[in-house]
Amino acid sequence: MVFGDIGTSPLYTIKEMFNPHFGLMPDSATVKGLLSLGFWSLILVVTIKYVMVIMRADNQGEGGIMSLTALAQNGVRKGSRLAYAIGVLGIFGAALFFGDGMITPPITVLGAVEGLAVLSPDLGRWVVPLSLAILVGLFSFQRFGTARVGRIFGPVMVTWFVAIGSVGAWNIVQNPGVLEAVNPWWAFEFFRSHGWHAGLVLGAVVLTVTGGEALYADLGHFGKAPIRWGWFGFVLPALLLSYYGQGALLLVNPAAVANPFYMAVPGWAQVPMIGLATVAAAVASQAVITGAFSVTAQAVQLGYLPRLQILYTSEDAMGQVYVPAVNRMLFIAVVLLTLGFQSSSALATAYGLSVTGTMLIDTLLLAVLAWTSWPDSRKWVLPLCGVFLVVDLAFLIANGAKLFTGFGAWVPLIIAIAAFTLMRTWRRGRELLHEEIAKDCFPTATLIQSLQLDPPTRVSGAAIFLSTDQATVPPALLQNLTHNKVLHEKNVFLTVKSHATPYVPQEQRIEWEAVGKGFWTCSVHYGFMQAPDIPKALKEFRARGGMDIDPLKTTYFASRQRVKGSKHKGMPLWRDKLFALMHRNATTASTYYKIPPGILVEMGSEVNI
Repeated sequence: MVFGDIGTSPLYTIKEMFNPHFGLMPDSATVKGLLSLGFWSLILVVTIKYVMVIMRADNQGEGGIMSLTALAQNGVRKGSRLAYAIGVLGIFGAALFFGDGMITPPITVLGAVEGLAVLSPDLGRWVVPLSLAILVGLFSFQRFGTARVGRIFGPVMVTWFVAIGSVGAWNIVQNPGVLEAVNPWWAFEFFRSHGWHAGLVLGAVVLTVTGGEALYADLGHFGKAPIRWGWFGFVLPALLLSYYGQGALLLVNPAAVANPFYMAVPGWAQVPMIGLATVAAAVASQAVITGAFSVTAQAVQLGYLPRLQILYTSEDAMGQVYVPAVNRMLFIAVVLLTLGFQSSSALATAYGLSVTGTMLIDTLLLAVLAWTSWPDSRKWVLPLCGVFLVVDLAFLIANGAKLFTGFGAWVPLIIAIAAFTLMRTWRRGRELLHEEIAKDCFPTATLIQSLQLDPPTRVSGAAIFLSTDQATVPPALLQNLTHNKVLHEKNVFLTVKSHATPYVPQEQRIEWEAVGKGFWTCSVHYGFMQAPDIPKALKEFRARGGMDIDPLKTTYFASRQRVKGSKHKGMPLWRDKLFALMHRNATTASTYYKIPPGILVEMGSEVNI
């Protein structure tokens, strides 16, 4: 899973370097110059930046842009402008990831199946239908979880890297002079010969490092040591052999530029290689899809997306989640992209912008983290961040130039802007909604005092009121008093608090405090990698003697607001309406918090924001 995305890049990278759009000829100097650029990109961006430096920034063992954002924010003053800017950067990076998640499956699968056209031009017409069939099967399988199929990922990817490394080595033996391209002089010579035009070619060179950010994102699943050993001892050598093997072929047969990956494979092995490449492409796609599910679950927990149905498909691995709504969205987008672009070369124009944007944000967040929280490493990490920044900006500018060559390059940017707008609108809308609700609430102490003066009818049993602010009376309790004229003997004001850390230990899960006259406050704490389950948390707390209320024999009360936008309040009206739509379609509290519907009462109200 970790190396699936970057491991399938040889399918199309060298071919895209010689895309007719760039106007390059596969002569010796050009081939060696591009191979040198690819080699040093892998060393600087993936090896040094991600494997050696950013992996040091683990958040309780977890990686990824959400974890890096949380770590960077921990080192600055809460509520400051810098903390706000870091949060916005992190969310935009997550939004860019969704764009990447929609493009990776079609480009990798198309790149694999396009080997059919090498076998016979007549088979080229089957590339898109077969790619669609593979993608349909891939997304249909998601609801069953990845735990079972994950057992074959390792053997498949080992076979893949052995195969591409062996083919590359065989071609290098035919023309060992290609190894001269390790010398960075060839990269400098390439820029000297081609001038500013060489900068545009970086938009194709960046394909060598796409998927490098996944090594950090999957840190929590596998740990630093296995990823580092796997990269240095196995994956990096196989990738370099594959790229240099394709380069060696081009030095001998420039016509192979049409599809150097498959034409580098001996004729007898081309059919098995197409099958293996197709399975490897499915693994790479699976890794990105799983990553999209994980990022969505984290965003929901951190309050950047509405409650969604999240299914945990493994009892052992928290990262193995399935989000039906995201699966449907990705599937529709992937099918449309496959039908719209028809080939990996066409999709390559849309690929890269979201990846380079994410990498640039990672560099900026790393610099903040090093400055605020790594005093011992600051002296060498910050200069490296300066180098990374130059490389990231060069890649970003090269990919940004694609915006002027056609609509394709706009696709990931439009996707990212849409995702960012949704997350920022939800975050701001929730703040406005809570502000409006708070206007009609009053302190808990005031309620208790008023109940002593005019006590309502008390009924036996206990009630748990879901609340966002323990200092004030939950709206659901006020509505229950107003309409039903009764109050339970035991009343708990319960607040779920999500933290910018992956996990909250079991012993810190619940804070419980008596406020008198049959009232208690309760805070249930979760990290952004944990699934909220209120009845389970309360049951475990009760088993430790923390309370004498049976959570499964208790009535839960929650408020469900009907949101309406207003022209002269809060956000622009169109964002108010967007928030109202998202709020209306959010998963119910009973589903998200695992509260059985039979013991939950939802009290409705209308709120203008």
